[in-house]
Amino acid sequence: MAVSRVALAEDPTAGRLSDEVELYQRTYNTLLRSSGETALRVLESSHRAMGSSLHPLAGSDEPDLGAFIYAIRRLPDPVAGADLVIMGQEAEVFARNGVPFEEWAEVDAPARRRRWHDSGEGALAVLLASASDVDDLVPTLVAFQIEWNKLRVRQVAAGWPPSHQPSAEECAQALGGSADDWARLQQAWGAPFDERLRQIAERRMNLRVRMLGGTQVGYARETRRWWTPVHSGLAEQALTDKPMYLVSSNTHSLVNIVTGVAREREQALIEFVDTLPEGDILREELEAFRAGRSEGSWENFLYFVARLYFDSHGEEGRLARRRSEQEAGISHLPSKTALRVPAQIIPLAKLKPDGLDARLGDVDASALAASDAVVVNIDYPLGLAAYNILREVAVDTAALRGVYVLGKAATLNADVGDVMISSVVHDEHSGSTYWLDNAFSVNDLAGDLRFGSGLDNQRAVTVKSTFLQNRAYLDFYYREAFTVVEMEAGPYCNALYEIADADRHPVGEAVNFAKLPLDFGIIHYASDTPYTQARTLGARGLSYFGMDSTYASSLAILRRILRLEGALE
Repeated sequence: MAVSRVALAEDPTAGRLSDEVELYQRTYNTLLRSSGETALRVLESSHRAMGSSLHPLAGSDEPDLGAFIYAIRRLPDPVAGADLVIMGQEAEVFARNGVPFEEWAEVDAPARRRRWHDSGEGALAVLLASASDVDDLVPTLVAFQIEWNKLRVRQVAAGWPPSHQPSAEECAQALGGSADDWARLQQAWGAPFDERLRQIAERRMNLRVRMLGGTQVGYARETRRWWTPVHSGLAEQALTDKPMYLVSSNTHSLVNIVTGVAREREQALIEFVDTLPEGDILREELEAFRAGRSEGSWENFLYFVARLYFDSHGEEGRLARRRSEQEAGISHLPSKTALRVPAQIIPLAKLKPDGLDARLGDVDASALAASDAVVVNIDYPLGLAAYNILREVAVDTAALRGVYVLGKAATLNADVGDVMISSVVHDEHSGSTYWLDNAFSVNDLAGDLRFGSGLDNQRAVTVKSTFLQNRAYLDFYYREAFTVVEMEAGPYCNALYEIADADRHPVGEAVNFAKLPLDFGIIHYASDTPYTQARTLGARGLSYFGMDSTYASSLAILRRILRLEGALE
């Protein structure tokens, strides 16, 4: 059974709210076709009417600090003083329109990998990697503006801000919201918190947006620019025609598992943790390991500490880590394009068996050395960029042997940190439903899960944006047994269809992926639970405990590759 817009329409409530989501998306897409600037306030009514599950209080006078914090973490800090946001695909397009993009200061957002530049005079420019960036960025900006202006009204009414630095409890009492949320907002803004309160009181937010370009050809061209240095890196090692495994995950877990860089520095890492202040979670965890009370993995603990250890030594420490990883055969390729997706080249024959994580099992050293395969690991992209990437990789190499996707997802039936393995993926972009013979099951990773649970035979829905969904929409999918909500699996499936079939990927169809020309697996770990507000990895401080599911999944992926190469029983 394929889930489509027709099926949604059969549920009057879900259909109506789905129409409002689509109306919102259609509204900003048509407005952005204009060659001029558009006031963001014209989108506020359709944003409120959508009833976003991520922004439930959008239509209320009550501040929605959860949505505000979410937006703050996905926007660069100078947005607080901005008047104009210019979006485009290529630096050349900015230059042709008289925007000296590359002369402006580069700025970043904590939780989104986009290239932002700040003019210093109220204008921000941002490079887009795919249409999903528009679906993600525009609602985020609208949510930010709505909540900023709500807080402004409340501050004016309360005669704020006060002359002293207010506590979270004072903020909650005077302006609304919970003290816990205000504490999180203070943490998100850091030292400039007081300055931001003054800015909110003094300035009504009235952002304008402008789009330069935004064509499918432009996105494809940016993807090719991103892939070119990866292709060159493969060519330098004579790997362009060798069997390839593409892994979409992160830039730390596979590298830690195969290099031994952290394990070689075990004593130094322990001494580093001993210098951390009393009460630090890592110091407490180390004491638990020493006392035999910890439920966690010692290897995962070392991997997590290693990042902090090398970062504590600044640029010199990070360069030292890169050198150690290069000696172990890993090539790192940072991206300089709009597609901020770093890549790693991992030739299997260069891996040293004694550097591999023991949890992989008994690796056949001679079979490993004889393998001519290469793993290309990329930092997971956002939404439709996944389609562009897999399609470009498949166009460039005819020797693609496996594709494995490890990403974050919201879960409607599990808990934060759990791992979900889906056998069905419905893609909101194409309206198609894919039935998978997933390469993984719970048995492949259950032995490495210490804090979470594994669930296979799940159903995933790929949504267009974290904001472009509402409670009725989620309820509809939950009734249809779709429990995994994410943004990349559908686009990957669309590209995979074009690898396996003569036609372009279908629209609104049910597709059987039981027989594919390559190995394919998808694993998601739960990063938030939409039915329980603020239950996220970030909100719960689970950056350490949350990596348990990441490493269990990464070990499963690498075991699968080694087995296919005959290097593991």
